[in-house]
This record gives sequence, C-alpha cells and structure tokens, in this order.
Amino acid sequence: MKQTKSVRDFDFYIDEYMYNCQSRKLRKKTLHTYEQALRLFERWCLDEMGIRSPEEVRESTFRRYICDLQERGKYTFYSVNDSAIGYTPNKRRDYAHPLSVTSINNYIRNLKAFFTWFARYAALPNPTAEVKELKNERKGREYLEDEEIEKLMKSFDRSLYKEHRDSMIIMLLMDTGMRLGECLKIKIQDIDMTDRAICLPAENTKGRKSRFVFFSVTTARSLQRWIRYKDRYSSGDYLFSGKTGMPFELHSFETNFKRYLARVGIEKDYTPHALRNNFAKRCLMNGMDIYTLSRILGHSSVTVTEKAYLDLNDRDLRNRYQNFSPIENMRK
Repeated sequence: MKQTKSVRDFDFYIDEYMYNCQSRKLRKKTLHTYEQALRLFERWCLDEMGIRSPEEVRESTFRRYICDLQERGKYTFYSVNDSAIGYTPNKRRDYAHPLSVTSINNYIRNLKAFFTWFARYAALPNPTAEVKELKNERKGREYLEDEEIEKLMKSFDRSLYKEHRDSMIIMLLMDTGMRLGECLKIKIQDIDMTDRAICLPAENTKGRKSRFVFFSVTTARSLQRWIRYKDRYSSGDYLFSGKTGMPFELHSFETNFKRYLARVGIEKDYTPHALRNNFAKRCLMNGMDIYTLSRILGHSSVTVTEKAYLDLNDRDLRNRYQNFSPIENMRK
C-alpha cells in the first residue's frame, strides 16, 4: 500500500529556518524580528485561511496577507491569543492606527527571506517570488537646527552625573555620526586621544565590520573632562554607564532625550537618530565627499548613503552653492 507523504507544519519549518539564521550568526534582535514576523503570519494563515504549513501557501495567500496588513491597526493582532495579558496596547496613543508602509515592507522582506529559504529547503516553488515591496514615499530626515542644538546643549546641568553623561553622548553623536547603540558600547580602551579616534569593534556595529570614527579638538576636551568626572563616581570599562558601572541602556537614553527636548520647548518628534542625520547632512554641506561619509557612517555601500542623506532642501542647496559659485571663485 502506497504511503501518503505527511505535511510538515509551520513550527517545523520555522524552527529549521531559525537554526539556519543562528548558524549565520545573525544578531539576537534580528532573530527576534524574523521569528515574530513568522509567528504572526503562521497564526494568520491558521485563523484566516485554515493553512497549517508553508507548503500550502500560494502567491494569492501572501497577497491577501499584505492587504490585511494594510487594513489592520497597530497592536491589534498577536501571535498567540493571550500575548496581550499583562500588557495594555489599547492604552497606547497609536493603538489601532494604520501600519506604516515601512512596517509593512519590513514584514514583506522578512517573509520573503523565509520563503526563499523554504523553496530551496523543500524543493518547492517560492510563493513570494513575484511579490514586490509597496511603493513608499520617502520622508525627509529629521534634523535639529543650529538654534535648537544650542538651546539643548545649554540646558544641561553638568554637576549632575546623568546630565553630564547624556550631554556628552549627544555631543559625541553629533561629532562622529555613529549610531546610538554603537556609542553606548564604547569602552575607555577603544578611545585614542592622540589621533582623536574611536575604534568600533565589529561585534558592536550594525554591519559586523569594525571601523573608526573621529572627533574634534573641542569634543576631545569635553571627553577628557567627562572621563575625569566619571572616574570619580563610577567604576567600570564603559565610557557611558550608570553609577554602578553597568552599560547605559539604549531605551533609557531615548527616554531621557525626549524629556530634554520637551524641557527646552522643542516640540518636534525628534529621536536620537536625528543626531546622526545632522552629522551626515552637515558633512555634506561642508564639502565632504559621499565616499568618505559612507565609510565613516559604516554603510555597506555609497548607494545606501545616497538614498539616506541626499534629500537637501532649497535652502541647503543655496547655502552649498555659495561655496562653489564659478564667478565668485574666479581669480580676479
């Protein structure tokens, strides 16, 4: 009697895929993002379509899911029924707001990566092969104006450990262009005061490649003052830490940053990433070439830098033009 081939369920394939991702040493945050997207899709397939295995997913299934994402509100759907217990998403200010195109495209990318792997693993067609990301109208980057930065930096009480530390973080982000997560992992031994450079080890960078960032004479003076101050009140190897010496958490700085902005009356919805954006834009405005900027920012290619930071407005172009006017620069 001919045996019927058993169909493996989502659990089996998701576990195999996650082992594959782990073997490639992807970051825990990336692994969590992948698994979260897959578990949400798994539940949707079961609840809405009665589908228990990726072997049953077709292109039409995936497109229906994209439509559902476009219609679904934020925090209204969970991978398990009781995941909202102990957490009250309905009290969030953006509860049930539409998902952004960027968020939906993240889901699409993560699921396409899974089904590309699945097609090879199971020797079956890839149901997402013809599915493209949604067109997304690009928004300009968030920037702090000169007067906003000046107002913010003057507001800190540097006799307080927390405010001295946070003001130094802001100054260093503004002057180096590194990511906040990279900054908070700096250890004292990573800093070269002679060459005014900081080594960012590969394990601390987004692209898993070590690189150097550089800082000015002004920042060097402030950095030396901070290190002397820190050593009086905190031990440990990290440049930025709590008084216990433990590394300072990213979400804690993000919370503090919003409070500092509100304190000085800056009502724009800035995030700490705005400081990196400011660095990139100011470097371009001051004449830095795109290749050098790309290397300092730690981008995988110049194309990434161009897409991210070439949204200069008319005022930026006017100011930049003044340095290159052919008539003004002709020898008289």
